[in-house]
Order: sequence, then C-alpha cells, then structure tokens
Amino acid sequence: MSLGIYISVPFCRTKCSYCNFASDVFSPAVFEHYVDRVCADIEQSERIATEVGGQIEGQVDSIYLGGGTPTVLEPDQLRRVFDAVRAKFSITSDAELTVECAPGTLTPQVLETLLQCGVNRVSLGVQSFIDREASAVGRLHKRATTLDDISRLRSSGISNINIDLIAGLPHQTAESWSESLSQAIAVGAPHVSVYMLEVDEDSRLGRELIAGGTRYHAHFVPDEDAVADFYTMSCETLDAAGVKQYEISNFARPDCESRHNLKYWTRKPYLGIGIDAHSMLVSSTPDSETVRFSTPDSIEKYVSGADLQRTIVTRANALEESFFLGMRLNRGIDLREVADKFGCEAVAQVFPMIKQLESDGLLDASRNVVRLTPRGRLLSNEVFQKFLATTDTARV
Repeated sequence: MSLGIYISVPFCRTKCSYCNFASDVFSPAVFEHYVDRVCADIEQSERIATEVGGQIEGQVDSIYLGGGTPTVLEPDQLRRVFDAVRAKFSITSDAELTVECAPGTLTPQVLETLLQCGVNRVSLGVQSFIDREASAVGRLHKRATTLDDISRLRSSGISNINIDLIAGLPHQTAESWSESLSQAIAVGAPHVSVYMLEVDEDSRLGRELIAGGTRYHAHFVPDEDAVADFYTMSCETLDAAGVKQYEISNFARPDCESRHNLKYWTRKPYLGIGIDAHSMLVSSTPDSETVRFSTPDSIEKYVSGADLQRTIVTRANALEESFFLGMRLNRGIDLREVADKFGCEAVAQVFPMIKQLESDGLLDASRNVVRLTPRGRLLSNEVFQKFLATTDTARV
C-alpha cells in the first residue's frame, strides 16, 4: 500500500488572528536549521518507524507540504526537501504533489522551483475574496493578488488548484460570502475547501470572542446561525456549479478530490515530518492494528529532537476511527465492510444508535450504507461523539 507524506512548514509572513495551528512568524535564520532537521528525519524515517513499532512503505503516491506557508522558504530550501524525499522513497509516476501557498508568496523563482520539484497541485489560502474580510484577520493579500496567482499557476501548467475559504470571518455577510463562492466558481477552481471559523482558546480571535471583547474585529464576527447558513449556502452553490461535496469541508469537480487527504479519512498509511506532524502506519506488532505518533508542537523541541508522542491503535480504536473518519465522506460507511473487518457483533453494537440518529435526522441509513445528512454535517462533532461513546464498550 503506497504511503502519503506530509511535511509541516510552520513559517508565515504574519500570524492570522483566527489561526490555531503550530505556525508563526520566525526569522529566516531559523529556516535553515528547520530544513536541516526535516531532511534528517526523512533520511531516518525507517529507523523512526521501527522505533515506534510501525512499518514504512518505500513507495509514495502523495506528498503534501503544509503549514504555515511553505512558499516562504527559499527556493533552494524547497528543493532540498523534495530532493530528500526522492532520495529516500520511490515516488509513483502519477503521484499527487501538493504545496500550500498564501497568495502573494508565489514569486517567479518559487513558482519555477515548484515546477522543477514536480509539484502538480497548489492549495491557495485565500479565506475570502473580499479584501476587507481578509485584511481584518491579518491576511496580506488582496483579491487581485489571488487572481494573478491563479492565472500564473495555470500558465505554468499547474491547473489542479484548491481554494480555501472560511465561513464566519469578521464583517462577513450573506452577500459577501456569496461573492466569495461566486468568485471561486468563476475562476474554475477544481477544488474548494470550506471551513467554519473555529472559536477556541488556541487563537487570538477565538480568545477574544470567548471573552466578549472587540479586539481583532471580534464584535463583527457573524453569529453561529449565520455561519451555519453560510455553510449550507456553500453546499448548494458549489453543487449547482458542478463542484460536488465529497467530505464535510471539501468540494471538487470530477476526479479532482484531494488524494492525499483521502488517506486520512480512509485510514491509509501516511508519514508526517516536521513540527506538530502526525503519522499513521501499519503496526509491526501483533497487539495492534496501526500505530499513530506525532512530533512536538514547539519548533524548539522539534529541532532539538524531543521524543515523539506514540499511540497504539487497537482493533476497538480502529473501529471507532472507521466510523468517525469514514462518515466525514459523503459516500459514508458500508456496514457490510465494517462487519467483514470487525465482525457482525461490532455492527450490532452500534446499530441501535444509528437508528436513533437516523430518527433525529442526523444520519441516513439505507442499503447498508450510513452517511451524514446535511443537518448531520452541521452537527458532525455531536454525531461522532455518539459513535465514540458507543464503540468504547465494544470489544473486537
């Protein structure tokens, strides 16, 4: 089974107020030390996998550079990362190679480097095509910048482009959200990711919202009902334009789904390199199905070689994951496949809860396939928690 590789690049030109990732603004002097460590970990990936009790595949069919903004690295640093992967792994001829890019960081030199490295997919962190909304959360680009980047990507031969949008930004209205969706459709984006603003204590904007303050334009954030309406509008608008929803937050034209991200939701093996990077590999020990592990979320700890956090995934854990990851996908979960893998008793254990959620309008269960309804997608965390509570008692 081919491996996916995720490489975390935690560097940004500015820290957006809504961001709750392990990324920040660092001096370029830090970049080189970080790239050195990333390349070393790639070279030592077999040893790392063995130490955590995992098996690593030599063939790779997806590489994803995320962050952060990988395109703030120097061209030579980007080349070093890709060269390290190619030196260690066999990359399939049809592999999907994605790099995340903040509009405005795609200089001619960086674009040429991406092409030289074989990159064939770019994910643009647009978040909003409305300049006022983008500026309110610390984004440095304008709509014109994004449109120019898309044009230059296509001219260079990279047409597989994702556009990230966030529903719930300060100053956002139904009209402005509709405009962002319309612009994403107008540029012919083959893939669109729509995220609802997360309100938690891990971002400056989230903390301000929880405190009821006004910094970071927090008092201009639309309420929860409005954000839910924006999400529903996304599903309807993109679907009508032929950009079909295939996962809670992701929409694509035919054959343009993110092959790398599908590994996460279908529980295929992937290796994470860099700060706060997560991995899931087939276990090399008989007491578990897979092993998950993650790197530190501090750049100082990562570069200094702090220990990995390791989690053994038992069959009971794997059953849980099959439900709450698989149901993120619009195609849902085939209960016959679950029964084949985990036994009929495992399905019988969750079936009463499935029927209750179906009665509540959160699930659709027909022909042995269970999937979220449109309302269920809005309340997906509550649905997934039900499955966790139920499968906790299962012994498979």
